[in-house]
Amino acid sequence: MKNVTDSFVSLGHWPSAGSFGFNTDILATNLINLSVVLGVLIYFGKGVLNDLLDNRKQRILSTIRNSEELRRGAIEQLERARARLQKVEIEAEEYRMNGYYEIEREKVNLINVTSESLEQLENYKNETLYFEQQRAINQVRQQVFQQALQGALLALNSCLNSELHFHTISANIGMLGAMEEITN
Repeated sequence: MKNVTDSFVSLGHWPSAGSFGFNTDILATNLINLSVVLGVLIYFGKGVLNDLLDNRKQRILSTIRNSEELRRGAIEQLERARARLQKVEIEAEEYRMNGYYEIEREKVNLINVTSESLEQLENYKNETLYFEQQRAINQVRQQVFQQALQGALLALNSCLNSELHFHTISANIGMLGAMEEITN
């Protein structure tokens, strides 16, 4: 096993190999640092993400309730319009007997306007829901990214101190000295 490790180490020191080589130093490859940062991100980021999602859910539910109230208002308008329509129909029958068909056009216009209003309100509700969902997703993404970046920086800054640097440099000097003895 030692021969295999030595052969990998010696591959990186061939003069004709250029910059090709294998780095077997765990601290230099940052595997430990990356695993610590990922662990911290998963541990602390989960609660924050849940809170953000719960807040966003409440906002979306509030928007849905508001849209439902708008819908109820539109239904009330529709009921008033239907009552008015019935009144207009009675008047139209009277005018029709007298030869006036203008009321019939007013009825059609009233139905069209009310129908268009309902369609516009429904479209507005759907657009509002879609917009709020997209905005919530984007805000959550942005906040999670910022918090993950801050957590990673804090973790890196807390792990990197002068003692760790000194031990890393000493270990690398020792490895270089051992390799120099092997090549001689």
